[in-house]
Amino acid sequence: MAENPLRFRDDQQADEPAVSLGAFLEQANANSVRIEAGDDVRLLIPALDRVRLVEIDFPRFRDGRGFSSARILREAGYTGELKATGDVLLDLLAFMRRCGFDSFAPDSPIDPAEAELAFNRYPHVYQHAADPPDSPWAVPIWKLRHA
Repeated sequence: MAENPLRFRDDQQADEPAVSLGAFLEQANANSVRIEAGDDVRLLIPALDRVRLVEIDFPRFRDGRGFSSARILREAGYTGELKATGDVLLDLLAFMRRCGFDSFAPDSPIDPAEAELAFNRYPHVYQHAADPPDSPWAVPIWKLRHA
């Protein structure tokens, strides 16, 4: 894990501020984009080769569209940084990680020790997700039992 305990990447953090999806699509030199609730993240897919950072905003905890956006990007082959921002809650961290988020910038600070507990609370899962291959969740428990 890198210096930030809520960032699970070894590469250098993007230093360019993220721009809105519309501005990103209009600028050929932008490499960081911010996805707001309601944005169609599929518009970003043709430009994934130049994207270093995607910030997906969670305006309030009950708005789960960001989970779908993350999964769509990972399934489309995006390997850059995927950051959850906004109303990111401790009890959702593990689920966000499984959808492909690899960094977090919550509005309210999260204690790194509590975050570590949240990420390790469930050692096994039942279904495949956008987990990295080296994740403890990469192989569902049913497959471990019947391998």
